[in-house]
Amino acid sequence: MSLKPAIDAELNRLVILGGKGRLEVATGQGQCFAEILRCDTIGCQVDELIYETAALANATIEELKRLSVALTSKLTYLLEPIGLTETDSDSATVQLRSSPPHKDEEGTSYYELLVRRGGAISLRRYVARKGQLRERIPAELTRQVLVRLADDFVAAAGG
Repeated sequence: MSLKPAIDAELNRLVILGGKGRLEVATGQGQCFAEILRCDTIGCQVDELIYETAALANATIEELKRLSVALTSKLTYLLEPIGLTETDSDSATVQLRSSPPHKDEEGTSYYELLVRRGGAISLRRYVARKGQLRERIPAELTRQVLVRLADDFVAAAGG
């Protein structure tokens, strides 16, 4: 079942409240959260999208890797393709990033996804300007892409 009606309702609520705020949508086995910095009838700036679920609470690192591989094959609609970057067995976290990242005169920008045991999948966007540390920037997403991301996170986690 798609989260589209619930996400659309939340985004419409935020538009009425000035176009920013916290989006919260319950799913069968968890909760989707997004920090919306700006939204209108077409798209939004998202600081972070998180899907929290108990379905990942006891996942092994191998299960997290399989889930991550499934996400890389689904998330083909983002600005850059996503690839597996790093696995940290100690913290039971799999990191995925844009591969290759976007490069321009401002620097290098990329998506970063974290899949963590304990129950979370998250997406953020970063920019690394020449000679500076990376900084988090909003992900510019259409409403349709935000819904697809949330649906794909839920499906990948088995929820």
